[in-house]
Amino acid sequence: MKLKFLGATGTVTGSKYLLACETDSGGIMRILIDCGLFQGLKQLRLRNWAQLPVSPRDIDVVVLTHAHIDHSGYLPLLVKKGFSGKVYCTEATRDLCEILLPDSAHLQEEEAEYANRRGFSKHHPALPLYTQEDAKAALELLTPVAFEQDVNLDGGLTLRFSPNGHILGSAFVRIHNKKTSVLFTGDIGRPNDILMKSPARIKQADYLVVESTYGNRLHDRTDPKIKLAAIINKTIKRRGIILIPVFAVGRAQEVLYYIHLLKSSGAIASDIPVYLNSPMAVDATEIFRHHRGEHRLSPEQCSALFHTAHMVNSVEESKRLNVTKGPMIILSASGMASGGRVVHHLKAFAPKPNNTILFVGFQAAGTRGSAMLDGAESIKIHGEYIPVRANVEFISNLSAHADYSEILDWLGGFEKAPKQTFITHGEPVAADAMRLHIEETLRWQVVVPDYLETVTLS
Repeated sequence: MKLKFLGATGTVTGSKYLLACETDSGGIMRILIDCGLFQGLKQLRLRNWAQLPVSPRDIDVVVLTHAHIDHSGYLPLLVKKGFSGKVYCTEATRDLCEILLPDSAHLQEEEAEYANRRGFSKHHPALPLYTQEDAKAALELLTPVAFEQDVNLDGGLTLRFSPNGHILGSAFVRIHNKKTSVLFTGDIGRPNDILMKSPARIKQADYLVVESTYGNRLHDRTDPKIKLAAIINKTIKRRGIILIPVFAVGRAQEVLYYIHLLKSSGAIASDIPVYLNSPMAVDATEIFRHHRGEHRLSPEQCSALFHTAHMVNSVEESKRLNVTKGPMIILSASGMASGGRVVHHLKAFAPKPNNTILFVGFQAAGTRGSAMLDGAESIKIHGEYIPVRANVEFISNLSAHADYSEILDWLGGFEKAPKQTFITHGEPVAADAMRLHIEETLRWQVVVPDYLETVTLS
């Protein structure tokens, strides 16, 4: 086997790993594990437009660890450029991709149209990376597989998904032949998440590719409801609006459930209006009802989750929120404020000091969310600079990513050390910190690969 790192090196976005495996017949099968978009810094986003180091026509199979756009969002472009093989994923990942990929295409079409209408793009005309038709073509290739079921690929190769607790459908991916096995963690969930069940324990892999989003950090162990209630109540006293940028899959549902618990306990006012302004998040919330085996919520709790907020679907209703007076709570995608309806809310609410912008997830370098958390006095939206006078808050321990201690605990389930462990999906400081933690705690052989680096797995 040869492994080439096409993304998620030095960054938490653009996850793509090309595994070239010799088959029983002596041929080569090329498997792309994850097919994500780069996000954040411009030099990263430009990679989405650059030619891949491998022709999409030469890729035999794609395997998705989960549905988040930084792991699946390049798939429509891959298909547009000639890929026509199967895309293996879990059933919930298939269901979520049916929401996420068309939405990603819609947002790109919408942004290109808006840029052309307002004339702020350097490109004439501005074009979307791919279209909704491209997304539809990609969805037709999705091939769902149950957890813990071996899938026989051509030439003696086997694929298996095991639940990793990050979001619905998220999985550890193990690929092996008669000689070698390699495990890709994707994004590792947390052992005590309020929604998702704990990650499965894995006992063995010859080679391991592990994420490091929080490789240099520990999550606060206090109950996040305490800080969430305090932020909401302070903003209510100012008659302000609490705007929460959320990832439509996972974080939106988690925050909604916490708000439900706070209202039920009387920690916040039961009559404060709550809006979920993301059609994608609305659809994803409904999917929780169809995959009961993967999360901790009962049918009654799922129903409470769905009824905590008013679900905003139309563009007209979304626009009306921008001129509605507080107090109220708005959850809107995207979670890093890099696109979607939340961007229009930021234009309306960020300049007003009685409002609060509350971030509840990781903010990649180069995103508006990262800039605001770093104290930016203004952010650029649609070609103009919007002042940030609202209170900017962050609750770090709502993350769906394991921190370095939780990852080390999960790695402790291995019966023997892998021959080599590769640290990816982390910004440089976090990835190197994760390397050091594993080396010093477990005494494993660990490296942090470079972008486009190729290694041989013997």
